[in-house]
Amino acid sequence: MPSPGSYLKGTPASTPGPARTPFATPARPPRPFAPARPWCARRSGSWEKIAGIVFLVELRQLEHFLAVARHGSFTGAAREVHVVQSALSSSVRKLEAELGAQLFERTTRRVLLTEAGRALVPMAHRIAADVIAARGEVSAVAGLSRGHVAIGTIQALTDVDLPGALGAFQRRYPGVRIRVRQGLVPDLMSSVDSGELDLAYVAFDGPLADGLVGFAEWRQELVLLCHPEHRLSGRRRVRLAELDGEAFVEFSGSGLQELVARRFADAGIRRDPVCEATNMPLLIELVAAGLGVSIVPAQVAERTGLPHARIEQPGLARSIYLAGRQPEPVNPAARALLQHLVG
Repeated sequence: MPSPGSYLKGTPASTPGPARTPFATPARPPRPFAPARPWCARRSGSWEKIAGIVFLVELRQLEHFLAVARHGSFTGAAREVHVVQSALSSSVRKLEAELGAQLFERTTRRVLLTEAGRALVPMAHRIAADVIAARGEVSAVAGLSRGHVAIGTIQALTDVDLPGALGAFQRRYPGVRIRVRQGLVPDLMSSVDSGELDLAYVAFDGPLADGLVGFAEWRQELVLLCHPEHRLSGRRRVRLAELDGEAFVEFSGSGLQELVARRFADAGIRRDPVCEATNMPLLIELVAAGLGVSIVPAQVAERTGLPHARIEQPGLARSIYLAGRQPEPVNPAARALLQHLVG
């Protein structure tokens, strides 16, 4: 996570002279200078620069902006941040005035982010994450009597009892609020990078992606799942070549589907993707209904009660990582959760 000072990128002008203009270069116009200011408490605000504009914003305004962006409405956002809707609208309007840009397109049915609003979202997440981390450092003195931690996970997390682990963590630190988010690997990686998530369980067909730090890793075997009346039902092992031309139920948009597609293509084996599912429970129901076979983690297959078989020549597996963006999380609650998860 960048230090608070790294957001203040103004550079003093060079030694003045009669024919020189501060910051001027042939390639680009002058940029405004942001005087260095220390990070302050919530009510005094903090200096930030977005799209070349230096402005004074209060953290509460950014929190209100992010809440509206999440809900797509002022009504839902007001409930989340526990303020009346008129106060929330006023806060967002003040932020727009500071920026000199409209952040939301307001319609009678929905509130949509403008291009300027979309540009602000990732930086607002980073700023909020930095401030939360600063608050967490203070609360750490009292032994984590309060704090926040956010963790993400893929859907097919099989080797970790995450609900059980989080329950034990919350009993140990009852003042720490935990947010859990399930999603696809690219979304989880982006959220870790932006500071929206402190930690995430992600899956890769190989090494961990650049920019992430791995705290734990294990291999997850992938197996064939099929209907009880399928021709391969009852087999304990199948060769990849035996699946040539099979009708498949795919896990739409997931890293698991990308891995399967890549491995089959490398082996020159055709698949017939007859159906797509956006979550694992639905995929299992579709296989159980006989729409096609699928490739799923072995432990998922064991829980379904459906026939499943190991895949050989070659086998299929992927790596699962518990990942973050720094070797040691700045957020004390995230450090405590990491220690709780990895021991």
